[in-house]
Amino acid sequence: MGHTVAMRAKLAISSIVVLAMGLVVLISFSVMGIRHYLTSSIDDDLQMSRDGIEQAGMSTATITQLVRSTDLLRQGMLSAGLHGNVFVILDPSGAIVPLGGHAADPAQTALAATSRVGPGETLRRAPHAVSLGGEDYRAAAARLPDGNVIVLAQPSGDVEDVVLKVVHLELVVGGVLVVLLGTFIYFGARWRLRPLEDMVETASAIAEGDPDRPNLSRRVAPRKKTFREVEQLRTALNAMLEQVETAFDTREHAAVHLKRFVADASHELRTPLAAIRGYLQLYEKGMLADEEERTRALTRMSAETERMARLVDELLALARLDQRPQLRPRPVDLVCVVREAADDLRAQQSERCVRVEAPDACAVLADESLVRQIVGNLLTNVRVHTPVSADVRLSVATVTTARGERAILRVRDEGPGMRAEDAERIFDRFFRATHEGAAGTTGVPPGSGLGMAVVQAAVAAHGGSVRVTTALGRGLTVVVELPAAGAEGLAGGGAGKTRAAVSGLADPVAPAAATASAATPGSAASHSAEAP
Repeated sequence: MGHTVAMRAKLAISSIVVLAMGLVVLISFSVMGIRHYLTSSIDDDLQMSRDGIEQAGMSTATITQLVRSTDLLRQGMLSAGLHGNVFVILDPSGAIVPLGGHAADPAQTALAATSRVGPGETLRRAPHAVSLGGEDYRAAAARLPDGNVIVLAQPSGDVEDVVLKVVHLELVVGGVLVVLLGTFIYFGARWRLRPLEDMVETASAIAEGDPDRPNLSRRVAPRKKTFREVEQLRTALNAMLEQVETAFDTREHAAVHLKRFVADASHELRTPLAAIRGYLQLYEKGMLADEEERTRALTRMSAETERMARLVDELLALARLDQRPQLRPRPVDLVCVVREAADDLRAQQSERCVRVEAPDACAVLADESLVRQIVGNLLTNVRVHTPVSADVRLSVATVTTARGERAILRVRDEGPGMRAEDAERIFDRFFRATHEGAAGTTGVPPGSGLGMAVVQAAVAAHGGSVRVTTALGRGLTVVVELPAAGAEGLAGGGAGKTRAAVSGLADPVAPAAATASAATPGSAASHSAEAP
């Protein structure tokens, strides 16, 4: 708030200073103009009087005769344009010539003293400033026909009085204008800068809040009739707060997700390790004396080891996909991959009805190993989490969207489906929805809960999307969208008919049986879900 008040004060003070400087300049020019105008008026009168005397050819004797009578003097002065002003006649030696027998008064004596012209000096005909008895006059001289000089003078003290009055008036008016302008600017700036105060208040409230959980939902409300720059600043600040809030929420979500991920990973790895450790302890204590028991223990340890290896592979694949590695996409025949995965599922579950609806070829621009892992994980979900009586239908099609040609893969099973709350978490890592067994008891379905997370990460790495549609008793449909490569993309050498290793992402995953378990509901009742 202090910065805003200082800004208002600085704006008001700077405006007052500029106005005051402007007033000083204006007063200075007006004073010079008025003084010049009034002085010019006096000088014009003096010149007219001087020129009138010279043109009339008035001599000292003529002027003396005029002075003998007050009336004649007044009329003579009026005709000469003297108007009662001071004048004096000097002879060639500079002495005062008496007029009508009257001695010169102090003003005439002072005027004669300031107007005497020495040898070799020029007569000062042009009006000039003189001081007579402490008063200011303007004087001009004219030479008479008899060789004498008449000096005329008019008082100019009134000029300074007029100038002083004008200065006083301008100072009073200027002072009032300065005060009014300063007040207007101060309160106007206060009103105009209220959005800045709102920004300071919002930022301070966020800064003074709980550092672990700040209230980032605050925003700066708009105000009417504000400056465009201030409005742009408000918009930018709100956008920044929006990004900060999103980043904070993302960080919190990531932190919670990481904690859960670490706990789930530790639990998933601890279970097979505990089983292996238990069998080893039994063997060390000699409690596995029977050959059949030792064989069963070795089989169980081998199965748990394979489970841990598969879990570690899936975790590594997810970690590498999270790092957004640089893929090497090439045209892959999605139809060929889907048909091969369907054949693998039929080989493992001959009782299950598997149908494929697809054109002769459909090329996608993708990493072949990841495409096979996506399809394999989807069918592994069907194989592990639905009964063999549930039919499976796979379809491939090409559609045109705003992003170009896209290949659509649909995997639909007629299993028991999932609850809506479980479907929302189907892509969560290590999430497995509970299901009801044959006896009505609840339990957790088999698998690591990473299959659908791998599917989502792999699809996202190719710039595609994946979504599910399900309901209890209505089965589950997974829709995968990948960028299509065009029909001409397969002309280069039968992409999709060979199995290439994933470049730096994960080991090749065998279809169906070797792929990660995923997210369709449990064996007899409901689909399980997994998350990224």
